[in-house]
Amino acid sequence: MTPPDLTRRSVLMKIGIFLNSIIALVLAVPIVRYLLSPISKERKGDWNAWISLGGLEQFPAGQTRLATYRNPVVNSWDGDTADIACWVRNVDGKSFQVFAINCAHLGCPVRWFPQSGLFLCPCHGGVYYQDGSRASGPPERGLFEYQYRIETGKLMIKATEMPTPGRAANSNPYSNIVREIKPCA
Repeated sequence: MTPPDLTRRSVLMKIGIFLNSIIALVLAVPIVRYLLSPISKERKGDWNAWISLGGLEQFPAGQTRLATYRNPVVNSWDGDTADIACWVRNVDGKSFQVFAINCAHLGCPVRWFPQSGLFLCPCHGGVYYQDGSRASGPPERGLFEYQYRIETGKLMIKATEMPTPGRAANSNPYSNIVREIKPCA
């Protein structure tokens, strides 16, 4: 005996609601995991740590040298791509500048040329002075600069705070001012 309200239409409606609920649940699980991942992930203390670039003797006064560090936020499959390069400039033996190797235009790796005292980008001709400020080319700002500190004779950088356009090295504060162009005649 079937109840009188159990018609074919109501059975198909209940089956449809059941199947749609399963599909919604399957789609919701990854979205909920993504939204809760910052809370659920067990973060190690390394993700916000200062990274050593080496002893101060590796960076002579008045010179700019290439250094590498291991990305503290790394997966097992990253391999050599987790090794990140940066340029270290020892200004006067006491103060340093640590630049990201990437051009501020499109991220191509810049090279240091000590003969001219310039960083040059091979992709689009970006040029930077030795202090990281923009010299010419398409980049609108200087090289990105890492925070650094000296600890027990070693140069340390805050590598996880990736440089962003808001933290350019010696950027010109007047570069955003639009000058009025007067017509000729």
